[in-house]
Amino acid sequence: MVHRKTFAAAVASVCTATALYAVGVSSAHAKTFKWASATDVPTWDVHSQNNAFGNGVHAYVYESLFYYDSKFQVQPVLATGSQQINPTQLRITLRKGVKFHDGADFTADDVVFSLNRAMEKTSNYGVYTQGIDRVVKVDDHTVDIYTKGPNPVLLRQLTELRMMDKQWAEKHKSTTPMDIKSREENHAHRHANGTGPFILKSWEQDVRAVLTRNPNWWGKMDSNVTEILYTPIKAEATRVAALLSGEVDLLLDPSPADLPRLRNSPDLKVIDGVEYRTIFLGLDQFRDELPNSNVKGKNPLKDVKVRKALYQAIDINAIQKNTMRGLSQPTGTLVAPMVNGWTKKVHARHPYDVAGAKKLLADAGYPSGFEVDFACPNNRYVNDEEICQAITAMWARIGVKAKLRTLPTSTYFPMIQRYEASIYMLGWGVPTFDALYSLQSLLRSVGAQGDGNYNVGRYSNPRMDALVERIKKEADLTTRNQLIEQALQLSHDDVAYLPLHDPVIPWAMKKNIQLVHRADNRIDIRYVKVN
Repeated sequence: MVHRKTFAAAVASVCTATALYAVGVSSAHAKTFKWASATDVPTWDVHSQNNAFGNGVHAYVYESLFYYDSKFQVQPVLATGSQQINPTQLRITLRKGVKFHDGADFTADDVVFSLNRAMEKTSNYGVYTQGIDRVVKVDDHTVDIYTKGPNPVLLRQLTELRMMDKQWAEKHKSTTPMDIKSREENHAHRHANGTGPFILKSWEQDVRAVLTRNPNWWGKMDSNVTEILYTPIKAEATRVAALLSGEVDLLLDPSPADLPRLRNSPDLKVIDGVEYRTIFLGLDQFRDELPNSNVKGKNPLKDVKVRKALYQAIDINAIQKNTMRGLSQPTGTLVAPMVNGWTKKVHARHPYDVAGAKKLLADAGYPSGFEVDFACPNNRYVNDEEICQAITAMWARIGVKAKLRTLPTSTYFPMIQRYEASIYMLGWGVPTFDALYSLQSLLRSVGAQGDGNYNVGRYSNPRMDALVERIKKEADLTTRNQLIEQALQLSHDDVAYLPLHDPVIPWAMKKNIQLVHRADNRIDIRYVKVN
């Protein structure tokens, strides 16, 4: 991961890089890698739903111009390098001889198409295209990206923008991303045609995905895996039983309660690390009246006193100890410590204070509390449903009657993006390892090119918007980090969200599995070996 002080240098070092992507020597022995977690890929349309788990699995099949190595340094992939022609023009040279899984050549036309597709209104990837003005083909293997101003994190944004075959998309009427707010599917939702090391052989949503090694892949990787079998298993006990019985090789998300048994098994091992994700609660600060609430004619969540009361009623240390069993680091901000822009100052939480929370509610005009809708996923984050159940009980102590409803990932995220939740849980990782990604997605007023794309509580503050706009274009690292701290502090003061914790993520696996644990909670297939 990149330290804040070396962030700019790390980005700049890539501009002339030409190193091969994940070069290594593969074993001659074919191996099947079977793994499981609670959730599934929401779609195979790589510009539709910006879901961290899905993005990680998409990388097996679809590739981007740049991607991270095992130490989160940006490396060329479908690009061979880049050159900053001037502050608003980046020239990218493309790898020659690359083919899509259907045999079509990868060219500059596909890059222009893919980046423009990611900027469509139905795309959920505008946060990665922010600042891009236009993309121009120079020749078959060169493109220029013109930006609206200096963009210090453009290469990091490009790591999540995967390349599609323009002709394939046109043939299958998938030139625009599937709209996740609707229930209409396109061909790209269930089918894939990338350039990556694995081919999607079959996918039955919420049941199983089968991927096979691409024999015509241009690269090399330090892995002997030739087939991937991924199985989403919602029930915790069933997931653990599958690992213990040998049905799967790895669990991405073992429950904290099962970890002692898994750690003590002679056939298994568990490796841990802090995730780059922050878990928090969002609140509807837009509607004039909340649905399914006993408060009529106004929205209590618009009042900062109410938001702060809900915050201070949460005993985060109890959640860390009892619900997460130590597998979390309580936080007061929206980014994890390894993200550029994090500081100890913004990390400080509002104190847990039940009496103070009751007084805040009374001062806001709700001495007896109120009823409110509370939505949570039940198969996305570690102990997500249990965390929400604990918070519901904590809020009851101050008179707030949260009507908890839990949903599976496949229906939960489209629901909250339709603005159908009053209070909701969200976990936000930072693929760029820069706080702008969170500030723009979560705190910027809803707008174009990724602004507020997951600000589903529709928080809006003109001062915050101005700070985010400055951060987008500020080239001086010291000034830029000062602006980031101001924005995160403003979020804290406004109680724009209720931060909870940064998870500590354990992976449980058979002892014959070798891989690299990643802060982004992705199983990077390039480094997986089955011995």
